[in-house]
Amino acid sequence: MLRGGQFRCGTAGGFALLALALPLHSAAQSTGQTVRHHKIAVEDSSFPPELTEAENDIEKKDYAAAEPLLKKVVTADSANFQAWFDLGFVDNAMGKTDEAIAAYRKSVAAKPDVFESNLNLGLLLAKNGQPDAEQFLRAATVLKPTANVDEGHLRAWISLARVLESSKPDEAVEAYKQAAALAPKDPEPHLAAGALLERANHFAGAEQEYKLALAMDPNSSDALTGLANIYMRGQRFPEAAEALAKLIALHPDNAAAHLQLGRVLAAEGKNDDAIAELEATSKLAPGDVTLQRDLATLYTTIKKYAQAETLYRSLLAGHPNDPDLHHELGVALLNQKKYADAEQEFLSAVKLKPDFGPAYGDLAVAASENKNYALAIKAADARAKFMPEIPVSYFLRASAYDHLRDYKLAAENYHKFLQVANGQYPDQEWQARHRLIAIEPKK
Repeated sequence: MLRGGQFRCGTAGGFALLALALPLHSAAQSTGQTVRHHKIAVEDSSFPPELTEAENDIEKKDYAAAEPLLKKVVTADSANFQAWFDLGFVDNAMGKTDEAIAAYRKSVAAKPDVFESNLNLGLLLAKNGQPDAEQFLRAATVLKPTANVDEGHLRAWISLARVLESSKPDEAVEAYKQAAALAPKDPEPHLAAGALLERANHFAGAEQEYKLALAMDPNSSDALTGLANIYMRGQRFPEAAEALAKLIALHPDNAAAHLQLGRVLAAEGKNDDAIAELEATSKLAPGDVTLQRDLATLYTTIKKYAQAETLYRSLLAGHPNDPDLHHELGVALLNQKKYADAEQEFLSAVKLKPDFGPAYGDLAVAASENKNYALAIKAADARAKFMPEIPVSYFLRASAYDHLRDYKLAAENYHKFLQVANGQYPDQEWQARHRLIAIEPKK
């Protein structure tokens, strides 16, 4: 008889990757805040006194006093780009976003070559999801700020990259690289580019960016996390373990990192070390459902079925209608040869999720072990509605019919099994041939 493990089909397992979050702490983070001019207008005899007074009010953050003065200036002179700019700044500061955008548009229209006007307009358009944000941010990257030139251009490139990420990821990466060139000691543009490349599955490029960030900041959790993700995806487990160990050294309470290190160690066959990491994870986050679920899956992966059973029962107490939890508990029970209990869990799983193909396959195994051959056949047939037939399913069905003394259908399924087994199941192939000799009519 085939054991349960030989009819496994689609149970949970493998490597769940760390969720990568890259908070940008420096210039890369502050893309939403507009900037002030630094005396860009040359004050002369034509400089309206209301504008001078308004700018003094702006310096004092008395925006309510500045607004009517600026409106008076632009009413008298609709081409006064600085008054429009100041009005946009004031309206934004007062939470009047639409009015601020309109004022900045007027400023850019009156004088298109001002860095701060284009940057602020692009920032507000990006913040409000308007498609022409790219146009003004691109313009800002080639215009000269009135002060702090490199810092201004850094901000423009970072802001442009953010806008391009979803629609033009390759161009976004190039924008981040431009930002990195302006800030050679700042890891943030490299982290942002690495995250973008990783999401696009450009792992070699992402690895390079993360390594550059790590060289600048050896304690960068984001860089270590990104590298660990890439190494795990590439099954470069020793490198992944090294990155995760460094991450844990920096953050001993990082439960997710402990869990991932446990997964990596298990993949390397270092089960004792993997268990130690899993137990550390359990102590760090006893109430984290997602983490406990992953932990239970890993216990199953490394064949610690009793521990997996305990965790799955605990999870089911809070989530009794989760078909996947019933299925995985059933798997843990099946591998402990608790066939009756496993059968009940698989029945619960398919009742909650009638198209659950893998659960039907496991139910067929459990039912067969329980000598419930009619249910085994029914479950195998149900599995076939949702998943392709496999050699083992024919053998299990044949064996069940054989036990029920339906020799015609038993022989039919033994033959189907032998047609597709191709020497992969020598014990079962031997058994099938000998049972066919016994049950088929002699010619």
